[in-house]
Amino acid sequence: MRVLLTGGSGFLGSYIYKALANNHDVITLGRSGKNTLQADFNKELPALPNVDWVIHAASPAHFIPKTESEKQSFFDINVSGTEKLLKGLTKLPKIFVFISTVAVYGLEEGEMIKESASLNADTPYGKSKAEAEILIQNWAKVNGVKAFIFRLPLVVGKNPPGNLSAIAKSIKKKMYFRIGKGLNKKSMVLAEDVANLISQLETKPSGIYHLCDPQPASLSEIDASIAAQFGYKVKTIPDLPITLAAKIGDLLPFFPLNTLKVKKLSSTLTFDTKKAINELNWKPNSVLGFLKNTSIIS
Repeated sequence: MRVLLTGGSGFLGSYIYKALANNHDVITLGRSGKNTLQADFNKELPALPNVDWVIHAASPAHFIPKTESEKQSFFDINVSGTEKLLKGLTKLPKIFVFISTVAVYGLEEGEMIKESASLNADTPYGKSKAEAEILIQNWAKVNGVKAFIFRLPLVVGKNPPGNLSAIAKSIKKKMYFRIGKGLNKKSMVLAEDVANLISQLETKPSGIYHLCDPQPASLSEIDASIAAQFGYKVKTIPDLPITLAAKIGDLLPFFPLNTLKVKKLSSTLTFDTKKAINELNWKPNSVLGFLKNTSIIS
């Protein structure tokens, strides 16, 4: 089987490539010179090969855009780039997999949110992913292609990008402090589990799915698991001083904390993955177990 994988040199993409490369002919498409086809989704794509599957994992992420140009980059890649990819597939694949995000809901808090929740993204990342989802669904319906859209929460693995890596690095330096009791829970998923599921989609029903560990972990469980590996006992900052500091940050843009950041750190945000369990036979491993036994940073 021939597979076209975009974003194959990225964090999740590298796991997907590893899961498929031994048994399939995987052609990677992306900006890095490590790819089979080197291309920039902001520009015209090269002629695409005929393939059986397409896995579209390329996307900018893990940064907060500060300029209009940076905001537009999300739409250039996630929307315009996806449109170019779909138009470039002169021979229709059997399966199209799109790596999306729970950011399409625009939620900062909530418990066991289902795939049927309204899409109210309020960031360029979330909005552009939601638009790309619609493009893919319409294209798949018109062309009779089996499409899977996976909305992922925080993705965990070795040397992950984003907040989890920042927490681990702060703990390693013994400079990490927990805000409050850390009882708020977050949905997460192991990159390896996502990659392994993708390799088994041939006979699965298409649709939109959350891929998460069905047992969300609290912030205190997450940071304590990482801290144990470095012999560090996490210290806690009480809620009141942080709340007061956040109010200062609301007035001073350069201050490291503000009310919104504190709310994100202290809110529970979890997603229901029963649909994937029931329909895809999704059997993910425990993320907390992984964090307890694996050093996620080099």
